[in-house]
Amino acid sequence: MTVASVSEVLAIHGGSPVRKTLLPYARQSIDESDIQAVVETLRSDWLTTGPKIAEFEEAMAAWVGAKYAVSFSSGTAALHAAAFASGLQPGDEAITSPLTFAATANCVLYQGATPVFADVLEDTLTLDPDLVATRITPRTKAILPVDYAGHPADLDSFLQLADHHGLIVIEDACHALGAEYRGRRLGSVAHMTVFSFHPVKHLTTGEGGMVTTDNPLFAETLHRFRNHGINIDARQRQRAGHWHYEMVLLGFNYRLTDMACALGLQQIKKLEANLSRRRQIAARYSAEFRFMAGTVPPRTRMDVNPAWHLYPIRLDLAKLAADRGKVFQALRAENVGVNVHYIPVHHHPYYRDRFGYIGGEYPVAEAAYERLISLPMFHSMTDGDVDDVVRALDKVLAHFEK
Repeated sequence: MTVASVSEVLAIHGGSPVRKTLLPYARQSIDESDIQAVVETLRSDWLTTGPKIAEFEEAMAAWVGAKYAVSFSSGTAALHAAAFASGLQPGDEAITSPLTFAATANCVLYQGATPVFADVLEDTLTLDPDLVATRITPRTKAILPVDYAGHPADLDSFLQLADHHGLIVIEDACHALGAEYRGRRLGSVAHMTVFSFHPVKHLTTGEGGMVTTDNPLFAETLHRFRNHGINIDARQRQRAGHWHYEMVLLGFNYRLTDMACALGLQQIKKLEANLSRRRQIAARYSAEFRFMAGTVPPRTRMDVNPAWHLYPIRLDLAKLAADRGKVFQALRAENVGVNVHYIPVHHHPYYRDRFGYIGGEYPVAEAAYERLISLPMFHSMTDGDVDDVVRALDKVLAHFEK
């Protein structure tokens, strides 16, 4: 910590904040080329189910190294579609992490199946393969590992379990577009990989999602599921010059628009630069926080290259005269827009009431939650923004240090 930080009065106690305006924990980055691409599509003949859909899907498949990519209206819709394509149905179970956004588990419920949780690893906070192995039953049909904060889960272990038990691995990579696992980009490793294009992600389509896969049967099912279960879309019918179509399964309207895909195509061009900038910010944070009392920076395994959707620190509460809530509020008062990821899914009232969770079932995830704070992390952050985050955290932790 700096000597100056010890004497500073926290903004929450009436002192001057580190920043004059709020720095959000994340935000989109849109430039004139993005806007122009959307405007051109708005002036075209197709606003949905048009040519930009296939262009975006082909570009994404090529970028991650998968044979197929199928776009959806959101990451949640993509998760739902992957759960459907895997064959999940009432009576089945799927194993996933409790330390994730609720959508990961909810997609299992959408299929009438039961989400089963296994605890996470202490270092990366990704799903623990050994604990997953103990949760597999004759009812298990899928495993849904989550690439928490952009750090890849131990995919080879899950694929080995899946091969042994005849399961499907649906990777929730909504945090991890561009991450690499043992030399391969995510999207080319699991049976199905799900990405999100929400504004806080590495590229955005406003809202949007994608499933990548090498399995042609999965790809065909995903295409139909996002279009009401219909076997041919409007553009295909126009090209063929006929009107006939057939609904072959019960699907949803989960289509992504051409405007969104036009934006996504422009954003792909910047993805390498966006990832590089996030990795620079993460490296700076880790160097600054390595020896800062009261904080534990995220850990990275040697065989991966994370995408850094989030930069989640864990507070060392034994060294602080404050809990996470007080530190959180103090940082917000300094105009640093910290956040928390995530409230464990089984702590939500719906899951407690439906499944009888009382807390304590997944001690690693629950202990991490009590200490987690996500610092600002987005690719348009300036070096000055990063300086402000480091100074604010130093200031706040110095005040609360025992």
